[in-house]
Amino acid sequence: MSDDILKELEKKYANLGENPEPYLKGLLYSKPITYWDYIEVDTLLSLQKPRTDFKDEFVFIVYHQVTELVLRLMIHEVEQVISSEKPTEELLKDKLKRLIRYTDMLITSFDVMKEGMSHEDYNKFRLTLTPASGFQSAQFRFLEIYCTPILNLIHKEKHKALSKEPTAEEYLKHVYWRLAGYNPKTKSRSTTLKLFEDKYLGVFAEYINKAKGNTIYDKFHQIQSPSEDLIRLMKTFDNAYNVKWPMVHYNTAKHYLTKKGEAKTATGGSQWEKYLHPKFQKRTFFPKLWENDSILEF
Repeated sequence: MSDDILKELEKKYANLGENPEPYLKGLLYSKPITYWDYIEVDTLLSLQKPRTDFKDEFVFIVYHQVTELVLRLMIHEVEQVISSEKPTEELLKDKLKRLIRYTDMLITSFDVMKEGMSHEDYNKFRLTLTPASGFQSAQFRFLEIYCTPILNLIHKEKHKALSKEPTAEEYLKHVYWRLAGYNPKTKSRSTTLKLFEDKYLGVFAEYINKAKGNTIYDKFHQIQSPSEDLIRLMKTFDNAYNVKWPMVHYNTAKHYLTKKGEAKTATGGSQWEKYLHPKFQKRTFFPKLWENDSILEF
């Protein structure tokens, strides 16, 4: 080892207020790192626990686990933006390009679901999953909360039901996705929604308060004279996440849950045709960017 490297190591630990000698001696006894330990391969491969003997249930589980990992990557990128006090256009452009790539992965990966499972077997093993639903993906909601002010996740006709200074908890009573499991006439919740809210509602409120004034949309508005390139990236991500991905999800659900024109009920009990189709949701993270064109036709 060169003297320069030793000096750098000594400097590193000195800056930490530590004696470098124990750390360097520790290198004599530490085991070499391996791929399987670093990536935790054995742990990852132990996380698939099918409830039936249908072979394609394994495909279904792994697919959704991969989806959750991709969402985690996206949240990792977004968190770097919302924590930046003075975001630059270059930072936003870099992170948006990553978010678009990850969303493209989610879009193209749906072929695994649509083409990679037995239609007959899926419609049997899925019954054992009731009332679980992909609707219950908390990371999907975290990402939404980080991307846009919570008011944009509430249908415009529901805005009038809000007080002048709504709390996070009040917003969550009117958030768009709640309509998938809440009956306003009976004021009752589906089991899917109840279990989801019982576990995550408090966490969502914390995320809303943390993201207030710091969402991707807020950071975009801090950029003076944003370039056309940045605006294009914002709209591309918005369209991919809120139109293209839900649309392939819708088509996959249609493939498995419709037969002779009759739609089967989703495991979570939602009206999946309306909940998934972008033309019904009309959801957008960055509404002012769509004043001159439609997110559905971008």
